Amino acid sequence: MARSRLLFGFAVFLAAFLLFLVEPIAAKQLLPSLGGSAAVWLTCLVFFQTALLLAYLYAHWLARRPGSSPGWALHFFLLAAALALAAFWAFGGIDLGSGPDHPFLTIMFALSLWIGLPFLALGSTSPLLQVWWSRLQLSRLGGSGIPYRLFALSNLASLLALAAYPTLIEPRFTLHAQRAAWFCMFAVYAVLAALLALRGRSAAAGAAPQAETETAQPPAPRLHRWLWLLLPMGASMQLCAVTGYITANIAPIPLLWILPLGVYLITLILAFEFPRILPRGIVTRFLAVLLGGLAYMLSHADASAPLRIDLAFFLCELFFACLFLHAEAYALKPARASESTVFYLLFAAGGALGSFLIAIACPLVFRFNYDIVLTALITALLALAATWRWNWGQRLLWSAGSILLLVLVFWVHMASMRQTLVAVRNFYGALRVREDHSYPGATVRTLTNGSIKHGTQIFASDELRHTPTTYYALDSGIGLALRFCCPGPESSGPNGSAGQSIRPRTIGVIGLGAGTIAAYGRPGDRIRFYDINPAVVPIARNVFTYIRESGAQVSIVVGDARTTLEREPPQHFDVLAVDAFSGDAIPLHLLTTQALALYRRHLAPGGIIAIHISNGHVDLEPAIALLAQSAGMQAMRFSNLANDDRGEFSSYWMLLSDNAAFFAQPEIAAAGKPSVFKPGLRLWTDDYSSLLPLLRWRAARARLPSRYLQPVRPAR
Repeated sequence: MARSRLLFGFAVFLAAFLLFLVEPIAAKQLLPSLGGSAAVWLTCLVFFQTALLLAYLYAHWLARRPGSSPGWALHFFLLAAALALAAFWAFGGIDLGSGPDHPFLTIMFALSLWIGLPFLALGSTSPLLQVWWSRLQLSRLGGSGIPYRLFALSNLASLLALAAYPTLIEPRFTLHAQRAAWFCMFAVYAVLAALLALRGRSAAAGAAPQAETETAQPPAPRLHRWLWLLLPMGASMQLCAVTGYITANIAPIPLLWILPLGVYLITLILAFEFPRILPRGIVTRFLAVLLGGLAYMLSHADASAPLRIDLAFFLCELFFACLFLHAEAYALKPARASESTVFYLLFAAGGALGSFLIAIACPLVFRFNYDIVLTALITALLALAATWRWNWGQRLLWSAGSILLLVLVFWVHMASMRQTLVAVRNFYGALRVREDHSYPGATVRTLTNGSIKHGTQIFASDELRHTPTTYYALDSGIGLALRFCCPGPESSGPNGSAGQSIRPRTIGVIGLGAGTIAAYGRPGDRIRFYDINPAVVPIARNVFTYIRESGAQVSIVVGDARTTLEREPPQHFDVLAVDAFSGDAIPLHLLTTQALALYRRHLAPGGIIAIHISNGHVDLEPAIALLAQSAGMQAMRFSNLANDDRGEFSSYWMLLSDNAAFFAQPEIAAAGKPSVFKPGLRLWTDDYSSLLPLLRWRAARARLPSRYLQPVRPAR
């Protein structure tokens, strides 16, 4: 039995490790087609939770047929087909060009083709092996029991895989090497799973005595079955809501998506392996205090705290909420072994339902992002249901808490409507245009995505209305590039100083925002914007006036910029601005050697590539400097100070060009600084990229771009 125990434990560990290792690999493979939005990861979570539900359903079906030859034949066929599909994904390729257009459907289609069957096989391992192990114990030792510790072991393996990917695997291996190594480990798993399946089939003869033994155990009440579904649903909602909130409001770095999932897995391990490590009363009190603190933070949306405090608070709230919900679900676990697969099935169904509600349903139903406050309300209601049988004190506590959080939901809604001119939400985020009339003689419109500003326009005078604001000031990197890119006869005007070019320019911009760069357009110029979010286009055209009042001929292309540029003939851009970052989220496929080669194909002779690198958490300068060096281009960094009277933010840009005459101009040479390189940094390609070496772990808050700080203050 000791050898069997080791084999069962190793199989569960390996399956869980591979299950959570394939998640970031497959999700990263999707990013070049879908940008760096947090919705990509949240939608992937919906797929993973749904696929896990199907895996548990399959395990439940197979466990109910202990002596069925067709059932076992199907399982062996599943392992063989999964191995073949994993090989095709690891070493081949699947063209998604003919797939669905909607991003959600694209993700589901791609992940189903790539890892659908392997994920199903891996996800069914833990519940299946628990049933087989209990049968093996019964047939050999005459005793039965449900080895719930195997579930904790699987979550420990999942946590290790999740921690290893960004720290050990991604920085050292290309995406192709990651897929190949994963396939080799999956092949080992498939062989081991087939061997254990044979053992499980041989132990099926003990199923009948087991049923007789279980007659002494009462079946689980119907209320418990409902809570097996609803408690994990609340925990999954917490995971998705906190992940989305951190990305949109604190530190929008895809690398940080892993932290909430790691906390979620830790709570599963504690709930199933160490259910008594923290007394129920302590967990409940912490949860009540943290939900109260969350309510206070949401009711003071304008207040700000240091990054570490915000991040630590939300991760602590996630920890105690998920620990409470998972521990209460575990406390209601069934006593019958035959009901264990039902328990896991409903547990997985709750996880899939929770991720669907946050990632899919909420963006379709609500214009504003209410995910975190609605999740807090549902958590309080579930706490009320779970503690109802404890005592009157708990009933009063959670009844009052639920009522207060319901009031907070309506308060957040009213606060969101205040000063809002336009609000729209889709796969790529929640866009909102605020109109501020608090300053005498001026109206300010600001486009935000979450708490991140994507453009501001001041309606005070003709001069201010046509002045480029935020990150596109006249003395910013992009402003200098547009003013001095194309030497021509001397002139002066509102867009620059004497000596600037007046010949028609062709300008490309990756990232639309409010269309601020169109303010630089003059008659004869051609400006072409690229943006992946279709909801931005009507806002930029109709709510802001930069585009419709521009002297240039302006066109907008909807879709991923890199995919679009690959299909287009050379555009001969004099300046190509790369500013497609959603907050601090970095679409890395726009910053690889292949992307740079594509940009150069669309440049006019002596053209300039301007890359916006303002970022409070990632230092992109060394990576871009290395890209420029590998392409034989010169690169310089440009920064400017904020000017509240003109609505200008401090910003950081890098200008890349093989035109030495451009960098030799006095204004450019005086404003620019040589690029800074980082020793040991690897060149980013389509097959390799990692943000870990570039993270600012101790970045001071003062270094954050102005978009994180106070609103624009126009001249009075």
